[in-house]
Amino acid sequence: MFNINNNELSYGRGYVYSLQYHLVWCTKYRKKVLKDGIDTECKEMLCDLAEEYKFQILAMEVMPDHIHLLVDCRPQFYISDMIKIMKGNIARQMFLAHPELKKELWGGHLWNPSYCAVTVSDRSREQVCSYIEGQKERQ
Repeated sequence: MFNINNNELSYGRGYVYSLQYHLVWCTKYRKKVLKDGIDTECKEMLCDLAEEYKFQILAMEVMPDHIHLLVDCRPQFYISDMIKIMKGNIARQMFLAHPELKKELWGGHLWNPSYCAVTVSDRSREQVCSYIEGQKERQ
C-alpha cells in the first residue's frame, strides 16, 4: 500500500517515490462508442482496477473515442503492463455487457493498439488535471 503525503511523496517498503503519468488511448478506428452510459461504466471499471492493482487515479475523463487518465503508481508497475491490464479488462467487460459494440468495431477490437504515456512533474500536475477535467467542455 502507499500514501501520498503532504510532501507529495509516496512511501513503500524501502523506497520513496512520486510517479505520475498522463495516459491516453483511443478506440479502434477512433469510433465514438464510449457514450450513452458506456463512458460511466468505463470510469467505474477503471476505479475498480485502480483499487485492485493499488494505483491512484488523480484525474480521469472518458471521451466518446478516447480515455485520459492521470495516475500515480508504484515503481514496480511497468506502464505497458498497466495499460494492457486496463485495456484488456475494460474491453472484455464491455463486450460482455454490450455485445452490440463488436458490430460497430469491424475487427472486434475495442482499442487501438497504441497509447500515449507522458510523465508528469510536480509543476505540471495541476495543468494536466485541469486539462483532463476540461475535456468534455472542449468537445
